[in-house]
Amino acid sequence: MGIVAGLDSSSESTRIVVCDADTGAVIRQGYAPHPAEKGHEIDPQAWLMSLGEAAGNGLLEGVQAIGVSAQQHGMLPLDADGALVRAALVGNDKRAQSAAADLIDSLGGRAAWTQAVGAVPHSAQPLTKLRWLARSEPANAARVAEVLQPHDWLVWQLLGRPARRTTDRGGASGTGYWSAATGGYRPDLVELALGHQVRLPEVLGPSGTAGFTPEGLLISAGTGETMAAAFGLGVGAGDAVVSLGASGSVFGIHHEALADSNGTITSFADATGMHLPVVHTSNAVRVLRGTAEMLGTDLQGLSELALKSTPGSYGMVLLPYLEGERTPHLPHTAGSLHGLRRESMKPEHLARAAFEGMLCGLADALDVLRGRGVEVHRVFLLGAAAELGAVQAAAPGLFGAQVVVPQPADYAALGAARQAAWALGAAHGTLAPHEPPRWPAAASQVFEPGEELPVGQAVRQQYIAVREESYAGAFLSAQ
Repeated sequence: MGIVAGLDSSSESTRIVVCDADTGAVIRQGYAPHPAEKGHEIDPQAWLMSLGEAAGNGLLEGVQAIGVSAQQHGMLPLDADGALVRAALVGNDKRAQSAAADLIDSLGGRAAWTQAVGAVPHSAQPLTKLRWLARSEPANAARVAEVLQPHDWLVWQLLGRPARRTTDRGGASGTGYWSAATGGYRPDLVELALGHQVRLPEVLGPSGTAGFTPEGLLISAGTGETMAAAFGLGVGAGDAVVSLGASGSVFGIHHEALADSNGTITSFADATGMHLPVVHTSNAVRVLRGTAEMLGTDLQGLSELALKSTPGSYGMVLLPYLEGERTPHLPHTAGSLHGLRRESMKPEHLARAAFEGMLCGLADALDVLRGRGVEVHRVFLLGAAAELGAVQAAAPGLFGAQVVVPQPADYAALGAARQAAWALGAAHGTLAPHEPPRWPAAASQVFEPGEELPVGQAVRQQYIAVREESYAGAFLSAQ
């Protein structure tokens, strides 16, 4: 069928992969950092400069279709002529925290928001940024006539800034004013935040076409980075993805939108027509880094120490709530170490407790999804910490599932390329609109619970007992 390209514009760089549309084989790759800018306000022209550099030296020669993935939660306010009103607002802009609290109260609380759009307002969302703009820059807010996100804006630029503006279900589900459950916008919430209505982009289906460039290249719908990475990995029903950053996130693939009254689950849509319920934790690898610093080592050294201990850490349990916690909702608590005895006070046991505490906290997030009917047969572990031996040894037993650690790759760009191949095939009638191209699964290491499953589950129960003793009923409203 030809060759396609996937473009991922993250918060730091542009990565491009050129792939065979039928097999997914990577033919060429490009990379360029974004021009250095600090803070949460960015001139989006920097993204175009980075894109041009990454696509240099004929990288896109022969490409027939392009898919775009981009950083989520950015907000680009445009005036009635399509010009930027101000610099793009991106990232987790802490300035909008009070705006989020205002919005929660304005609609009647957290439960009202989860019912409306499947998510409680937080500082990163475009909706909340609109409230901040209305309060902090009223003159600019009054000029806003339409709102795009980064991937929407990049698609629009690639197409030559046509009259039509588009987005996809995945991107729309992160705005705070589109409901994954109903598949529709809530313009009244935009007005609640900004004070007036704005034009919002058309939401395309997963195999939809946004348009064609002046050179005749097909541009697919595009999507957010999380959705593109899931598509690039090839995850589907029965799979969950655990992302190990400083904080953590856990999501599964489900046939319907999920939400809960206190906002523990954020209801996203994925890039295939399914749903992507997400549960966030405030603490993941920061627990390991803090423990490593305490013991005078690095993450690899901490892992080696932990492997000298045994499951259960000689009775020590670390509740890893170093930055407070989102899951369970304990924003003002702190981490704590339980079960100290003279024989357990050794570096290797503390190291093991740090790994088990971090993984048990993520298993709690997994259980929130399981409690709502999300099937979890295997867990994909993402992030550099997934390569640590102590993580790989403990995770299958604690998660109670097969653990898959994919080889490092540009999965968001690969997902964007796969979407481009889907749109191209659907346009030519060689692929069904509801059936994406069957590209090979990501190359991975696979770890089974095996005979260690009972041991891992015993460790997990030890953790749960300590958590319940310390914070009784913390999860009752989340499951």
